[in-house]
Amino acid sequence: MTISVESNNNTQRPLSDNCYVSDEQVPMTVSYRLAKWLLGLPRQIKQVILLIVDYVISIFCLFCALSLRYGTIDNHVSPVVLALYAVVPVIGLYAIGFYKGVARIFYDGEMHHVLQLFVLLVFVFAITHYLHWTSYLPRSVPLLYLFLLFICLWNSRLTLRELLARWEGKHEARGNSDIIYENVIIYGAGKAGKALFEELRHSSRYQVIAFVDEDSRLTGAHILGKKIYAAANLINLVTKFDISQVFLAMPTISQAHRRKIIDSLSSVSVKIKQLPSMEDIADGKVTVSTLREVDILDVLDRQTVAPVDELLHQDIKGKGVLVTGAGGSIGSELCRQIIKNQPRCLVLFELSEYALYAVHQELKSQQAALPEADQIEIIALIGNVINEGRLRTVFKQYQIQTVYHAAAYKHVPIVEHNPFEGVINNSKGTYHCVRAAVDAEVETFVLISTDKAVRPTNIMGASKRLAELVCQGMSQSDISTRISMVRFGNVLGSSGSVVPLFTKQIECGGPITVTHPEVTRYFMTIPEAANLVIQAGAMAHGGEVFVLDMGSPVKIVDLARRMVLLSGCEPKDNAHPNGDIEIIFTGLRPGEKLYEELIIGESNIESTRHPLIMQAVEDCFPLADIEAILAELTEKAQQEDVIWLKRQFRYFVSGYQECVTPA
Repeated sequence: MTISVESNNNTQRPLSDNCYVSDEQVPMTVSYRLAKWLLGLPRQIKQVILLIVDYVISIFCLFCALSLRYGTIDNHVSPVVLALYAVVPVIGLYAIGFYKGVARIFYDGEMHHVLQLFVLLVFVFAITHYLHWTSYLPRSVPLLYLFLLFICLWNSRLTLRELLARWEGKHEARGNSDIIYENVIIYGAGKAGKALFEELRHSSRYQVIAFVDEDSRLTGAHILGKKIYAAANLINLVTKFDISQVFLAMPTISQAHRRKIIDSLSSVSVKIKQLPSMEDIADGKVTVSTLREVDILDVLDRQTVAPVDELLHQDIKGKGVLVTGAGGSIGSELCRQIIKNQPRCLVLFELSEYALYAVHQELKSQQAALPEADQIEIIALIGNVINEGRLRTVFKQYQIQTVYHAAAYKHVPIVEHNPFEGVINNSKGTYHCVRAAVDAEVETFVLISTDKAVRPTNIMGASKRLAELVCQGMSQSDISTRISMVRFGNVLGSSGSVVPLFTKQIECGGPITVTHPEVTRYFMTIPEAANLVIQAGAMAHGGEVFVLDMGSPVKIVDLARRMVLLSGCEPKDNAHPNGDIEIIFTGLRPGEKLYEELIIGESNIESTRHPLIMQAVEDCFPLADIEAILAELTEKAQQEDVIWLKRQFRYFVSGYQECVTPA
């Protein structure tokens, strides 16, 4: 359902039910002009105005205190005495810096200093009365007077702050006719929730409707006029008040707890945002800008494990490290984590000039913030892994001890239509890279592989399995280099992941394209994958195929529905024909499988010292057999003999078969 608001130019704009907006140009009223004039004054003038107003309030409070003491409204002291007494607290307020700030950023904690001042003044008045300097004032009047003044000062600042915030919100709305006001709920009535509410009170976009908390003792209570409801009522509140967003103000909860909350909202279309870490909250960084979208990992059933520091440092700390494909999703994240472990130098080897430039600039900016003693030499080199001579020169020149080979063509449909380019880069490129590493006596070589290498139905997967066979065959030789392979599935946010694609499609209003309703994939974050790759490589003795525990597979269509709901929209399907974003099925692409696997045979798997890293025990071929077909690749590529290429795959790659797209 949508509503429309008519503007002055007789145009209409559709809005969602949980938002409202006004495009009408509100005339400049007297109050508007006055507020604009006051805010435009110099700071010193505004401070003088506040001081004069407080002095008038002080006179009024003293007059009231005298009237309350005597029980009658009358001039109980002369106007001169009244004026002299009333100026004392104002002078004290000026002395403690009460007027240095401005009303719009007034903080309640400032009244603590005012209270201390007034307690001191009570003692001062008591001493002067004891010395008979102020005998014409009753002894109870100073205490009553300062109490009234304290309350009036506090309320005047709160009122002024609120009025200014509202005026600035209206002013912002006038300047931006497209501004949308959203009803929101804060989940969590603790310290973080209160701090967030204080920030949102001054927002011209969000209207906090209520708090929700899991502590039953808080149910029914109020925070600055906003009621606290039980967490069990969240769905009803979202529906009743047309809530557009729920802000999770519980930064210390576990991922499982956060997932439970998110799952409880799976039946309604509402955006969910969360606060940053407790460290940011402690630093006073609880602002609207610090709220971030809920990570899709928060709704996936995946648990992470703390890394083993010894494994992270073993092949990196104090050593020369090189990453091929350093500008890619995995390669760039490997570089970020490598520099955290203090290598002697880091060489970025990348074919794409722009990708190389981007990752090099990012790493250099990180280095600039570190002390000079912790600076790491970062070398950016343009190069192709097919060029073995170039690799051998680089390995020797920079005394490389550890290589992470992440360079590869990974997009299944593209490689399917460019078979020889994919195989030459992925398989023969790996051969040249690992042979150059062996000749340069590199200590550790780690190949980044993929789950698509297991019983592949596409050329990309087959080329990666052939690359694994290259490494397995090379490790059987009498060499000093420890060669290993790390195999894992999809990573969230990579260039080939569905997550950024779905995000862009949702931003455009849909539709979301899913190849098949039964397609499932494993998912892991890029940082976790890179972290586990480093640890797996450190456990290698030579020839191991490590497999990362990817958790449970996820249906892509379920992932799409969750992302739509988290965006605050409703999926459009047969059950919800009036939904916002439609999910359509386009059919499996060439070479694409319904299900991905991580190992060839469930019995061929062994555990390692890390709970999320396993070792697959798989057959391989002599290196000479692999070298024979690699030697023919260039000639067959010129002939475009794809039939020969697929025949080699059927012989060397276990389980390879051309994909038959399901109906």
